[in-house]
Amino acid sequence: MSRPAPKWSNEDIAALPAWTLVQAYHPVARRFSEIFAAEQLSPVQFGVLLQLEATPGISQAELARRILVRQQSMAELLSGLVERDLLRRDADNRRGRAVPLHLTDTGRRLVERAGDAVAEFNRPRRLGLTAGEAEQLNSLLHKLIDASREW
Repeated sequence: MSRPAPKWSNEDIAALPAWTLVQAYHPVARRFSEIFAAEQLSPVQFGVLLQLEATPGISQAELARRILVRQQSMAELLSGLVERDLLRRDADNRRGRAVPLHLTDTGRRLVERAGDAVAEFNRPRRLGLTAGEAEQLNSLLHKLIDASREW
């Protein structure tokens, strides 16, 4: 009995952009895990701190949208960062008001340390890209993120 011909060729597989993204994710995620392990952070926690550096006083709901995390997951995530004195919630006693979030001095120092390593890792040459290719890749990835909001 003969085996049927494979439905997928290596060329077919290599032509799947989202699958290629999954494959690229693994080595990139490994490197980020190494960078963040030095600071006892997850990539999502770093994303929270980095976004708070860029937009002090942001609300929990807006922060969730910007880092692409479900709002329901944010409370526990933020509590851990508050316990580590990396961020603070500025309580507003008026019911129903968004609570502004801010980095603490400890959080700012951590973002600076980890941010330096993240910036170094993102240099185009480090990624095997030219500056133009890195810019194009970043632009295309942002388009993919925008499209994913419709899924």
